Amino acid sequence: MISAGLSLWLIGLFILVGVLIVFGYTWLFNLLTKILVALKFHLAAFFVKRLVLPAAFISAAYSWQHVGQWLTPSLAARMGRIFDATLTFFTVVFFFAFIDGIFLVYYRYKQRPFPLPRLLRGFILTIIYIAVFFIILRTRLAVNITPFLATSALLTAIIGLAFQGVLSNVLAGLSLNLTRAFSRGDWVQIGSHEGVVEEINWRETILLDRATNFVVLPNSLVAGEKIINFSRPDKASALILEIKVSYENKPHLVVHQLLEAAREVPHVLGHPEPQAFIAGYDHLGINYWLKFWVKDFSRKNLILGEVARQVWYKFQRQGIKIPLPFNESFKEMLSTVQPSKALSEAEAAIKTNVAYLLQSAFLRYEEGEKKGELLLPAEEIMTLASKVRRETYTRGEVLFRQGEKGDHCFVVAKGKLRGEIIYEEKGKKYASEFEVGEGGIVGEMSLFTGMPRTATVVVAEEAELLKIMATDFAWLLGRNAQLAEMMAEIVSQRNQKNQDFLRKIQNLSKEDVEESCNSRSILARLRRLMALIKEQEA
Repeated sequence: MISAGLSLWLIGLFILVGVLIVFGYTWLFNLLTKILVALKFHLAAFFVKRLVLPAAFISAAYSWQHVGQWLTPSLAARMGRIFDATLTFFTVVFFFAFIDGIFLVYYRYKQRPFPLPRLLRGFILTIIYIAVFFIILRTRLAVNITPFLATSALLTAIIGLAFQGVLSNVLAGLSLNLTRAFSRGDWVQIGSHEGVVEEINWRETILLDRATNFVVLPNSLVAGEKIINFSRPDKASALILEIKVSYENKPHLVVHQLLEAAREVPHVLGHPEPQAFIAGYDHLGINYWLKFWVKDFSRKNLILGEVARQVWYKFQRQGIKIPLPFNESFKEMLSTVQPSKALSEAEAAIKTNVAYLLQSAFLRYEEGEKKGELLLPAEEIMTLASKVRRETYTRGEVLFRQGEKGDHCFVVAKGKLRGEIIYEEKGKKYASEFEVGEGGIVGEMSLFTGMPRTATVVVAEEAELLKIMATDFAWLLGRNAQLAEMMAEIVSQRNQKNQDFLRKIQNLSKEDVEESCNSRSILARLRRLMALIKEQEA
C-alpha cells in the first residue's frame, strides 16, 4: 500500500511526466510536418500542423493511463476521471480542428479566399471550445459550474474594466470582419495611412506601406477612421494625373496627346478606356485631368510617373506648353528678341540633320556594285535636311502599329527601336521581332508604296528620330525627276524577294502585296504625291 504523502509526490511526478509526454508528441508531430514540407507536400503539412496540439494531448492521455497503476486506488479512480475528461475534450477539439483544416485545405487548393475571416473563425472556435470545456466539467467531472459562472461574471467585469482598451480592439476587429470592409491582400487607405493589408488579428490591423514599413493600427482606431478600399469592388482602380497647359494650345490636341500617353504605358488598362478632359481654368492656364485605370495599385506612383514622362515627350514634340515660373518665362522672352541666336541654332540643327541623314541607310542602293552609295548627290540630301523634323522619343512610345496607314517614315539618329511583325502560317499566328539601331530606317514601305504598316514599332530606349513626311519626300522627288523611277524599281525588287512572307502578314490584302511588288504601281503613287505638292504650291 502506498501512503498518502507518497501519492502526492507521485501525482507531482505524474504531472511532470504528462507534460514531458505532451512535449514529446508535439515534437514528433512537428517533425512529421517538416518532413512533409521537405517532400513538397505543402497542403498535407498545412493540414497536419493544425492537428498537432490536440493529437499530442490525446496521445499523452492514453500514455498517462499506464502510469496510473502506481497511484492509490482512490487517486487512480480520480485521475482516471480526469484522463477521460481530458481525452473527451481534446477529441472534440481534434474533431473541429480536423473539419476546419479540411475546409481550409480545400479553399487553398482551389486558390480561393476562405468565406470567414481568420479572426471571426478563431472567435467561433474559441466559443465552441469554452462551451465544450464547461459541459465536460459538469458531465464528466460532476463539477458544479454555477458558482464558477457567477465568479466568472464578476471576474469578467473586473477584467473588462482593466482591459477595456484591449476589449474595444477585439470587438472592433470582430465588427470589421463581420462587415468585411477589407481582407488580407487588399490595398486600402485608413485615415492617413495607405498600404496593403498584411494581417488582421484580435487586436490590430497591420499594413505594409509604400516604403515597405509595417504600420500597426489598433482595431478600435481602424473602426473609427474613414476606410477606402482600392481593391473593391474589383481590382481596377482609377488614377488621375492633373496637368496645367497654356491657353494658346488647342484643347482637342492636348486631349489627344494625353490619351495617347496613357495608352502607351503597359500597366494602364485598355478597359475602361482612359479619359482626358478640361477640369477648370485659372490665371496661369487650363487645367486638364487624365483619368485611367490600373490593376496593380501597389505601382501607383511608378505608373503615374511613367504616364507623366510620356506626356512630357509628346508635349515637347507638339509644341504644347506647360506654364512656366516667372524667371523661366523671362528667359524665354529674352531668347525671342535675339534673332541672330535663334538663326544660328536653326543652322546648327540643319547641319546635324544633314550628318544624320548622310550616315543613314536612307536613299541608298541596297545591292549591286553601288551598294551603300547614295541615290542622289549629297547636296540634295542637304536640302531635305532643312525640311525634316528631329524629334526625341522616350522608351515605350509606339511610333506606329501594324495595319495602320502611314504617311511618314523615321530615320534613327540616336537610340534603338524594337519592332514586331504578326503573321500567320498554317492557321497559327507567330510574332517576328527585330531591332533597328542608329542609321536604320522604319516605316519607309508605307511611305513609298502606300500599303498599311507591316509592323508595330516601339522605342526601346530614348531615341532621336528624323521624321520624313510624305510631303517632304514628294518635294524631293519634284527636284529630282529620275528619283521616282529609281525608287520604284528598288522597292519593287525588294518586295518581290519578300513576297511570300508579305502574304503571311496580317492586315495586308492580296492587292496590297501585288501593288507593292509592281514598279508601275509604286511609280504611280510617287507621281500622285508629286502632283499633290504642286497643287498645294499653286
